[in-house]
Amino acid sequence: MHETGRLRRLIDGLSKLPSPVRSEAITALMRSVVPFVGTARVKIVEMTSERVRVTVGNRRCVRNHIGGVHAAAMALAAETATGFVVAMNLPDSRVPVIKSMQVQYKKRLKGALHVDAWLTQEQRDEMATQDKGEVTVGVRAHDDEGQEPVVCEMVWAWVPKKRP
Repeated sequence: MHETGRLRRLIDGLSKLPSPVRSEAITALMRSVVPFVGTARVKIVEMTSERVRVTVGNRRCVRNHIGGVHAAAMALAAETATGFVVAMNLPDSRVPVIKSMQVQYKKRLKGALHVDAWLTQEQRDEMATQDKGEVTVGVRAHDDEGQEPVVCEMVWAWVPKKRP
């Protein structure tokens, strides 16, 4: 059995709440941990050690000049989802750090942006047992019509919280 981090214990504790309330509680918690997530009004729809789903609504505060979700907000949503799924799998003695992100904007967004991020069991095991390493997190972004307006690749690293 691997050491479970504080974040995962907190989120697992909220799993007993009904679905809509759980999503709001997790969103409020994560916005307090990462204030910029709240600034862009990223909503956490689902958060487990296997997968994280976030949504950014097409609201005035995140719109670009052509009426869609701003490119920076799309990148933030992908970085948020991938970072949270990594953080869910790290013990408290390690810290996640974004190593690289590639974002390719393919087409105009229709409505809200929905981002799913996931890790394989092998990746999760490596994160639980290795003091440091890196992982390319699976990520897919789609709009309300199911189209993929943006294609992302996010590479995360983890390192010991305290250097020797």
